[in-house]
Amino acid sequence: MQPTAPRLPGPFHALGRHPSALLLIAQLVVVLAYPGLQGSIAGRAAVGVVQMLVVLIAVWAVRRTAVLPWVAGLLGVPAVLLTVAEAISPESDAVVLASAAFHAPFYFFVSYAMLRYLFHDDEVTRDELFATGAAFTVVAWGFAYVYAAAQVVWPGSFIGWASPDGAEALPWFDLLYLSFTTLTSVGLSDIYPVLGHARSLVMVEQVAGVFYVALVVARLVGLSSRKA
Repeated sequence: MQPTAPRLPGPFHALGRHPSALLLIAQLVVVLAYPGLQGSIAGRAAVGVVQMLVVLIAVWAVRRTAVLPWVAGLLGVPAVLLTVAEAISPESDAVVLASAAFHAPFYFFVSYAMLRYLFHDDEVTRDELFATGAAFTVVAWGFAYVYAAAQVVWPGSFIGWASPDGAEALPWFDLLYLSFTTLTSVGLSDIYPVLGHARSLVMVEQVAGVFYVALVVARLVGLSSRKA
């Protein structure tokens, strides 16, 4: 039997029934708000707070799954602290690398937990539909942190309008943009890898994106065939 989310009082109960929807909304809020906030310390702090909420909501969402929620907490707590440190010192290679070391496995674990949640039975609930989108975006966030770490380990891994010669590390939001365009196989990004290790990581994400879509489509088709 799948564990259920804790019951919240009053009008918050409806939201509590769909933590995956909250996770998806929180991630999209960060995507929309980040460009207008990253130019100031206060803005970065605000983004950091929202990102912390994303992490906490992700841990909450994982509690609905059959995987071990304490693993999410073990990775999520340092990720929250490092989110604050990264907002204060975004140019520190040590902070960026440490943040990526916790954020990337955390988001990949959350995506794995959500896939378990999606495939645990033969019924598709409303929250599972939200989890389909949330898991996809979580994977994109995880690879964005992988790319951030790659820039530290292999300087000049990526080039874009912010650093056409690769001399400077690209901002995290640019890497998130690259991650989304790679995962969705859109391929329209003006940011791309130039070093071999970076290209290897991008190819892994391309495979992950195609594999994810194939899994979801196969599940939906299979369920539709059973009902027919």
